Amino acid sequence: MSKKKNTPGNGIVYSTDPNFSLEPEQEEAAVTLAPAEQILRVTLDKKQRAGKVVTLITGFVGKDEDIEKLGKELKTKCGTGGSVKDGEILIQGDYKEKVVKWLLDWGYKRTK
Repeated sequence: MSKKKNTPGNGIVYSTDPNFSLEPEQEEAAVTLAPAEQILRVTLDKKQRAGKVVTLITGFVGKDEDIEKLGKELKTKCGTGGSVKDGEILIQGDYKEKVVKWLLDWGYKRTK
């Protein structure tokens, strides 16, 4: 299922205002917060995963490239597979304690 991008005028059918003009929406530049400002949650999850446990890291605020980089570093440290989808990092297996320790070591002070 693909999502349709919200474009200017989407939903506007007709206006009776003679001075009406569509204002282009300002796209917010995604800014990655500093590691100390990030509030990351590390949980174990096995819902809809055929009973397999994954370590789930949520709450990352920033650019897609930065979360991909963090996900790759964590997968390398754990020596396992995983993925980055929808702003979440999935690490295959139960690595909660190790992931929390590494994130704290890397400066993510508000990790739970």
